[in-house]
Amino acid sequence: MTDRPDLTNLPSYRQPRRSVFSARKIALLASVVAGLGIAVHGFSPSTSPADLFSSPAHAQVNNEVKKVERPIGFADIVERVKPSVISVKVNIKEKTASNDDGDDSASPFQPGSPMERFFRRFGGPDGFPGQRGGRGRVVQGQGSGFFISADGYAVTNNHVVDGADKVEVTTDDGKTYSAKVIGTDQRTDLALIKVEGGSSFPFAKLADGKPRIGDWVLAVGNPFGLGGTVTAGIVSASGRDIGNGPYDDFIQIDAPVNKGNSGGPAFNTDGEVMGVNTAIYSPSGGSVGIAFSIPANTVKSVVAQLKDKGSVSRGWIGVQIQPVTSDIADSLGMKKAEGALVAEPQKDGPAAKAGIESGDVITSVNGESVKDARELARTIGGMAPGASVKLNVLHKGQDKVLNLTLGQLPNTVEAKADIDNDSGKSASKGTDVPKLGMTVAPANSVAGAGKDGVVVTEVDPKSAAAERGFKEGDVILEVGGKSVSTAGDVRDAINTARTDNKNSVLMRVKSGGQSRFVAVPIAKG
Repeated sequence: MTDRPDLTNLPSYRQPRRSVFSARKIALLASVVAGLGIAVHGFSPSTSPADLFSSPAHAQVNNEVKKVERPIGFADIVERVKPSVISVKVNIKEKTASNDDGDDSASPFQPGSPMERFFRRFGGPDGFPGQRGGRGRVVQGQGSGFFISADGYAVTNNHVVDGADKVEVTTDDGKTYSAKVIGTDQRTDLALIKVEGGSSFPFAKLADGKPRIGDWVLAVGNPFGLGGTVTAGIVSASGRDIGNGPYDDFIQIDAPVNKGNSGGPAFNTDGEVMGVNTAIYSPSGGSVGIAFSIPANTVKSVVAQLKDKGSVSRGWIGVQIQPVTSDIADSLGMKKAEGALVAEPQKDGPAAKAGIESGDVITSVNGESVKDARELARTIGGMAPGASVKLNVLHKGQDKVLNLTLGQLPNTVEAKADIDNDSGKSASKGTDVPKLGMTVAPANSVAGAGKDGVVVTEVDPKSAAAERGFKEGDVILEVGGKSVSTAGDVRDAINTARTDNKNSVLMRVKSGGQSRFVAVPIAKG
C-alpha cells in the first residue's frame, strides 16, 4: 500500500472541513479530480502529487487569488441602525357589522386601488393576518416602525394603527412599551406615535437627499411577526404611482419586504432612512422583489405637521386636473405632452378667482416646470395654505402668468352627479355624429341632464367614442374649445378641427359629476 504524501507543511494546505455535499456530489467531484490527475500525469510522468500543488504556476495563481478583496457586507450598518427599529402590535375592537362579502375588516383605502387590494390580501392592520371574528371581536395586527427621536416619537404606517384601541411596541432588545397615536395622514399612509416609558431610545435619521436608482437599500422590520429582520437590495425605481392617490411618489425597492414589514424603514448605506416601507406588489402575498417606500422628504414634511398639530394641512387651488396625453397635446397645438390640464375649476376656489378656466394647462409653479398632473398635485399639496404662488398657464394657445393665494385642501371632497344614470332612457334617440360612432341630443331636452351641452344617447361599441370611454348619459360641454348645445355644433367643431389639419379634437365631458377632457381621433375624408 502506497503511503500518501504529507501535505500539511505546504503553504497552500488547508485543514479539510466537514463536507455538506451528498455522496453523489462527492463522487462527481472525485471523478473530476481523478481526471485532472490523469491529465497532469500524462503531461509530466515525473511529477508527484506534492510537486503538483507546490509548483510555481500554482503558487502564482494562489497569490493572485489572495489579492482579491472580500465582499463588503452590511453588518456594521445593521449593528448601528437596527436598535432604532420597533415591532408595532395593535388591538382594534370591531364596531361595525360584517360586509356583504363576509370580510369583517374595513379597508382605509380607496376601493379597487392597489393599496386596498394589498390590505385585503394581508388582512388586518398592516395587512398582518389577525385574529378576527364577528361584531364586537378584537382584531390583532402587527407591523413595524422606527424611532425618530430619543424621547420616543416613532413613525409607522397609518394603516397599521388606524382605529387602534391599544398600541404596543417591542424594541430590538425585547422590551415592550405602551404607545399612543399622535396623528395620522391617510393620504400618504403615515402615522406618528409616541412610546411611553423612556427618554433615551436609539433613533434613526431621515435622509436629506433623494436615492439614486441602483443604490443599496436595507429593509428592517417585523416580517410575519418574527421580529427584527434585515434584508438587502437596491433601489429599482422612483416616482412610482400605485393608484393610491394624487400624492403617490413611491420609491420602488427589490429588498424582500413581507407581511408585517409595513411601517419599517428602508436604510441607505449611510445608515439613514431613505423611505418607509408601505406596500408590495405580489400575486401570491409574499415578496417577489417589488416593494414601495414613502420617500424621506415626504415623511419629514408630514411628521413635522403631525407632531405640531396632529393633522396635515395641504395647499389647495381648487381644480380638477388630468394628464396631458399626446393626443391632447396635439389637439391643443402643444409641442410636448407636459403640464396639468384643468378639466374644471371649482366654483369660488383660488384658481377660479385667479381666472383659470377649463382647458387651461398649468405648465409651471413658481418658475419650476410641471411635468404632469401628479407632480402639480404633489407640489401644491406640499405648500402651506395661505402661501402665494405664481402659475404659468397655457390659455387658448397663449402663455400667461397668474398669481393666487393657496386655500386649504378640504378633508373630504364630495362629488354629486348632475344627471341620473337612467336619464338617457327618457331621451329621444338623438342625432348621429358622423364618424365618431355616437348619437347626441341637447341636454335641455333630457330630464336631469341640465341645460348645458349635449347628452350622449347611444354609443357604437366598436367606435372611436367607445374606445375613449364615452357612454350613454355623458354630457359633452365643449368641442374644440367651443361650447356646444346641438349635434350641429358638434359637427361644426369637428369640421373646423379637420380643416386645421388636427389629428384629434378635444372634448370636455361631464360624467357622474366629474369633468374631464377627451381627445377623440378625427377620421379623414
